Amino acid sequence: MGSIATFSSVRLSRFQQAQLGMRIVVVRLSSRLALMIERRRTRRALLSLTDDQLKDIGVSRADAYREGLRRPWDV
Repeated sequence: MGSIATFSSVRLSRFQQAQLGMRIVVVRLSSRLALMIERRRTRRALLSLTDDQLKDIGVSRADAYREGLRRPWDV
């Protein structure tokens, strides 16, 4: 029977390690960017709600403006 290589038993060259590291960075950055775009979209949607809709969710107009005008990277 042959042996099955597991991820931990695979040796990568320095170049392959660098490539893997860059891929991880790109994935993390793209995920972060997607999150920021989603935050911006939902915060802008909050600004478009009517006073009655805001009242239904328990948010004042001032709170909606405060949240809606925050920067996308502001958590």
